[in-house]
Amino acid sequence: MTLFGKLSSYDERSARLAGIGLMLLSIFMFSFGDALGKFLVATYSVGQLMWLRACAALLLLLPIIWRQRAEFSRIERPWLQLLRVLLSTLEVAAFFLATVYLPLADVITYYLASPIFVTALSGIVLGERVGWRRWTAILIGFGGVLIALRPSTQTVSWPAMIALGGSLSFAFLMLITRSLRATPDIVLTTTQFGGTFLLGALMSPIGWVTPTLGSLGLFAIAGVTSVVALLCINRSLKLAPASVVVPYQYSMIVWAVIFGFAVWGDVPSLSTMIGAAIIIGAGIYIFLREQQLGREEAVVNPPA
Repeated sequence: MTLFGKLSSYDERSARLAGIGLMLLSIFMFSFGDALGKFLVATYSVGQLMWLRACAALLLLLPIIWRQRAEFSRIERPWLQLLRVLLSTLEVAAFFLATVYLPLADVITYYLASPIFVTALSGIVLGERVGWRRWTAILIGFGGVLIALRPSTQTVSWPAMIALGGSLSFAFLMLITRSLRATPDIVLTTTQFGGTFLLGALMSPIGWVTPTLGSLGLFAIAGVTSVVALLCINRSLKLAPASVVVPYQYSMIVWAVIFGFAVWGDVPSLSTMIGAAIIIGAGIYIFLREQQLGREEAVVNPPA
């Protein structure tokens, strides 16, 4: 029996604890992968990172892709799938491009606003009704974004705008994923990595730096980490209710601060931390409200 199979055989209480543990592990691995990506783009281009990271991920997924290859012949709404891949690729590129110029905690803070954007856009894009309580939380969450952004003619920068643009792309990605729930996980995951592979391959020749053997190992670790993190988060959501495990995704900001300080000596500004706290509070309220109303969760897999 596989490790995940053993986890699935736990009683309800043990399954919930295992789900929480897997969620925390996945967030650590996502955060580690993000920090590793930021470290690599200091030397190599974003295109190289996307391409070599995707190569490692697809090689790891290859046995699963082969076993479930029949799933790829029944893809629903191919044009919507294509749009999803495009948005996924753009948000990954935006994330790592923003980390070239901004501290990791700042970029993560902007991306944590994605669930708030999802709720705000769901009324327009999906025709869902958003009540006054969640609109209040949305406005408060936007206030947190503004506090973190510190908008003025001197402080608003194009890297921050790229990060916010990536966050919006991720929000639309989540909305489209909601409407493609019947698509198997392996198809969604493979096409996402396929998109970053193609864009990375196109961008890589621009400013190409031949990787050292050690750097190739780091690129491989980045790809493997992202795949394992996705597997952990998906299993977590199968072991325990989303309302139990999803709020732990906000621990990403803690790891971003730790990695940012340990590797680059970044100390988050007071405004960034206050903004992050407001965004997290608003996001958790929106998520709990969605659960209370019996709707689908507003927070899904973390970015990148």
